[in-house]
Amino acid sequence: MHHPHGLFWLHPVLVCVIIAALAFALLNFGNVKRIVVGKPIRSRELHGSKLKLTWWIALPVLAADLYSSVAYGPEAGITELAPLGNDAKWMIIPITASTVLLLMILITSYIMGVIAYPNGGGAYAISKDNFQRPWVSLVAASALLVDYVLTVAVSVSSGVQTMASSYPILANHETELSILCVIIILFVNLRGVSESSKVFAYPTFLFMACMLFLIGAGFDDEVHHGFVQPVTPPFGTIPAGLTLMLLLKAFSSACSALTGVETISNAVPIFRDGKNGAIKAYIALGIITGITLLGFAYHLYVRGISVNPNNTMLSQLAGDYFGHGIVYQVIIICTFVVLILAANSTFTGFPQLAALVASDRFLPRALTLRGDRLGYSNGMISLAALASLLIEVFHAQTNALIPLYAIGVFVAFTVAQLGLFKRWIRVKGSMWRTKAIINGCGAFITGLVAVIFAVTKFTSGAWIVLVVLPVVIFIAMKIRQHYIEVADELRIDLQTVRPQKHRIVSVVLISGIHRLVVDTISFAMSSTPDVIALYIGFDDESIERMEQKWEAWGAPCRLITIKSEYRSLLYPLSKFIRRLETYEGGKPDHIQLLIAQFVPKKWWHNLLHNQTSLLIRAWMLRHKDVVVSTVPYHLRK
Repeated sequence: MHHPHGLFWLHPVLVCVIIAALAFALLNFGNVKRIVVGKPIRSRELHGSKLKLTWWIALPVLAADLYSSVAYGPEAGITELAPLGNDAKWMIIPITASTVLLLMILITSYIMGVIAYPNGGGAYAISKDNFQRPWVSLVAASALLVDYVLTVAVSVSSGVQTMASSYPILANHETELSILCVIIILFVNLRGVSESSKVFAYPTFLFMACMLFLIGAGFDDEVHHGFVQPVTPPFGTIPAGLTLMLLLKAFSSACSALTGVETISNAVPIFRDGKNGAIKAYIALGIITGITLLGFAYHLYVRGISVNPNNTMLSQLAGDYFGHGIVYQVIIICTFVVLILAANSTFTGFPQLAALVASDRFLPRALTLRGDRLGYSNGMISLAALASLLIEVFHAQTNALIPLYAIGVFVAFTVAQLGLFKRWIRVKGSMWRTKAIINGCGAFITGLVAVIFAVTKFTSGAWIVLVVLPVVIFIAMKIRQHYIEVADELRIDLQTVRPQKHRIVSVVLISGIHRLVVDTISFAMSSTPDVIALYIGFDDESIERMEQKWEAWGAPCRLITIKSEYRSLLYPLSKFIRRLETYEGGKPDHIQLLIAQFVPKKWWHNLLHNQTSLLIRAWMLRHKDVVVSTVPYHLRK
């Protein structure tokens, strides 16, 4: 790739920095973890108020995903109609108005979901409770998990593209910068929700203020220069070439602004006042997002802003009103920051949902484990890795990612609405008919949007999601089947099965006679009377010297020497282990392979020791009844 701005070194430097950081972290894990993650938090503090958020702080943390999409949602919709020319520009208003109407329906539906399921879980919890077949809830969970990954990729890529359109020196380096941003967000979130809220809440508030200020400036401009200006395109003219399919395609693209609605319902437990806080956050989010979307779209129409692949519509509008001075710079930088932070709400939603699904044994159990800061660290790391992979594959191009973006979340919306509809019919309760009608209408509309997305965006990349979702569901079912089979295999009869004493042969792998060998053989002789010292030499001379030293030492246990003509330890060792199955004293129940290992005093000394022992431990996993034990020796210098 040609790099015209002199930053050609950025990608390799970034890769080298990441590799060096990972190497340092692995070798000095404890200290690095304390610096990056912080001090551990006691489990009993999980339900304390310190780790929970008030609704007005949780709002920007969880809503950054939805609200940030105002920066590209209307533009994504009108971009589909841009080839029709100037006559199509007015259609940004009805398209955005339709998006806002759908937003209100979704927020109303999810508020009812929060009331019914105050413990969080969103679409997965709703569908799990109301549908007997597990694949229905897996459709919702898989769609949301895929969408969360895409949210990180789209939000970060869009933010970097916004900066690149204003600062050309960053052009052609969007991929590297996007991955770097994902890593930074990951590190902040590993420190915990309360820590990330302190960092991420106020920039989102500042972006909201900037957007409202921009909208206010637009109305002020129109009061002085007219609500219809020379650049304002004609309203209501049907452009030549407009088709229903093209209109639906534009609407579906604009609906990308609605992803993230479900995040609050997934994370109800982090609110200090529970479901009431989540409801307050939803109401505030709906009002401010609706005002911003409609105001932004209206001013884009009045100013006749055109789609420019090298300059976002937000950048153009801010430039029209404020030039390229300090106000413009603040708006652009805030847009960049909030688009980056939009991924942060996903770092709250994805790990919680993944942990919930994993607790039902549909995903690896490691996703249910909480880290030192009581967050689901494995889920966060998985999300960052998958999003970075997407960014690399699609070269951080938002237009290439958006077709994949919203279809999954609208599938989840539909499943959630159907689940709530079924619940109200089943449990009745106060105003159940009204609730059922609202959720039934919501299911129909979101299902229609999902179909529109699937049809209109199929060739643009939506087919990828339609293929990925069944694959994810299939893998989840296989994971659950594996866990069930393992549980069945490990289950015992508590009345009849008891621990039994086994016959063990200990094999001590030696390279000479020194302090490590003394300690290791002493340990082996303390645990079992059957001890064999095994020496693998590469020539006859070394083997003969070893046998002579062993006799001179007094032969504390049986010594077996093997010559390896191909200078390999693993193959002769494996062959010897297999020979022990016909051991003259009778086949042992277990073979204990003892390996001595240095514990250096300085972290960098690890590079000089223990490589062979690590390789042997990995290789011995192939053997069924072999137990590999490490006998550590702490070096003093």
